[in-house]
Amino acid sequence: MKNFLDHNFLLTNEISQKIYDDYACDMPIIDYHCHINPQEIYENRNFENITQIWLGGDHYKWRLLRANGVAEKYITGDASDYDKFLKWAETLELAIGNPLYHWSHMELKNYFGYNGCLNAKTADTVWELCNSKLQSGELSARSIITKSKVALICTTDDPIDSLEWHEKLANDQAFNVQVLPTWRPDRAMNIDKEDFTSYLQALASLTKITISSFDSLMDALQVRMDLFSQRGCRLSDHGLDYVPYAPASQQVVEAIFQKGLAKEVLSTTEILQYQYAFMLAMAAKYHNQNWSMQLHYGCKRNNNERMYNTIGADTGYDCIGNPAPVSQMADFFNALTLTDTLPRTIVYSLNPNDNASICTIIGCFQEQSTTGKLQHGSAWWFNDHKDGMLNQMKTLASNGLLGNFIGMLTDSRSLLSYTRHDYFRRIMCNLIGEWVYNGEYPNDPDTLKKIICGISHNNIIKYCNFDLELL
Repeated sequence: MKNFLDHNFLLTNEISQKIYDDYACDMPIIDYHCHINPQEIYENRNFENITQIWLGGDHYKWRLLRANGVAEKYITGDASDYDKFLKWAETLELAIGNPLYHWSHMELKNYFGYNGCLNAKTADTVWELCNSKLQSGELSARSIITKSKVALICTTDDPIDSLEWHEKLANDQAFNVQVLPTWRPDRAMNIDKEDFTSYLQALASLTKITISSFDSLMDALQVRMDLFSQRGCRLSDHGLDYVPYAPASQQVVEAIFQKGLAKEVLSTTEILQYQYAFMLAMAAKYHNQNWSMQLHYGCKRNNNERMYNTIGADTGYDCIGNPAPVSQMADFFNALTLTDTLPRTIVYSLNPNDNASICTIIGCFQEQSTTGKLQHGSAWWFNDHKDGMLNQMKTLASNGLLGNFIGMLTDSRSLLSYTRHDYFRRIMCNLIGEWVYNGEYPNDPDTLKKIICGISHNNIIKYCNFDLELL
């Protein structure tokens, strides 16, 4: 029997262990999609206790607490930080098979030097140990990033964000980790949302462009896009129900936009026609800016209306949606190909049933000019566990080139989430090591190094043209 979380955690044979130790273990992290607040990085935030850095805003953990019957006051309410931590310790010991059990203990081991198990009996010991390290200043925001061997971070930012913290970080000679913005224009696309017109007013005020038409909206977004490029932006990101395909004439799209400005009720067809026109226009701009486009789809959000009305969005009440009409994504890519405006694109579905479809669709639009131009993104959200990662990589390997995969990201608001990269690398190395061990791939060190270093580090640098050295 193996010891819990030992050096060879998740590595089941000597080949997996060797390629992990030799090639993956010490590779710097390129976290090309996350939700960390850049202000916290610039100000080098110090956290008072483990609850603040561990449980604040983490709806992964909140869902488990609710599943354990914990009252909301210990989750998002006004209970003390100690009491919230104690409830988490009591819950975590029941989370066998959940990735949060692994992640939590990897974080305790890597950042706090705790090698035991967190449960109700050990909670006080862990509380005191972690808080002592946090209060000493040795685990400030920047220290955590540096300790994690992070070379580059891409945050997620609205077009009307000032980007002041990115500018300050870029000019800070004392911190050598690149922190770049990512363009997330969902609010300009969501014409059916209540705040659509107020958002356009804010955008107009910022850009000094009167937004009275679809074209003027595109002009205003271009102004902000130019600023994002100046701040080092290399990627966009879109949160979609599914990738739309609803062609309409310019006149129809303009009429829909005017109805949106007037706050008139729009039909489902009209919403999709506007969103499709918006995505076509944005994708063309990304192509011109040499940005990569990320498409996240398949989430059904805010399902518990009572709780949404009480504590708002992004609090743990989202779920995997029904299988999306993925054939429309192929039509969307085809439309962009016909105008030669298809940018590099990364596709993530929250529904794992879409994995094979995504792989076969992106295979229709690869080009000689760009290696792996279309990517099947890493297992996302409800899928970034062992089985989810394995299924994504196996499907990609079966239907494409796993060696060109751009690898893992945190997609997290927590500075401690960098252990997820190590978790992914161990799973990846074990998968590849098992293929070699079983005689399904040759034990060729040079090629294995190229594949593993590529997925862990090099491929995403080449894909996004990041200013970093290949290893």
